[in-house]
Amino acid sequence: MPIVVRLDVMLAQRKMRSKELAEAIGITEANLSLLKSGKVRGVRFDTLSRICAVLQCQPGDLLAWEPGDDDAGGADDER
Repeated sequence: MPIVVRLDVMLAQRKMRSKELAEAIGITEANLSLLKSGKVRGVRFDTLSRICAVLQCQPGDLLAWEPGDDDAGGADDER
């Protein structure tokens, strides 16, 4: 997937543990781990907003687009 989650980088920069962030934003450590690893197909804006508030960052600090083989770029990709 061409969207890369950089949450682990931001946590390291803020010297914060995943457990602390999970507690602060009200999700389980397991769900946060899935998000960090990029194994989720989406994230709610509410959750993204809470992460940004706690880490004092912008969504673009957490997510990046890196083109890859599976990036067809077609309009049919949005469903």
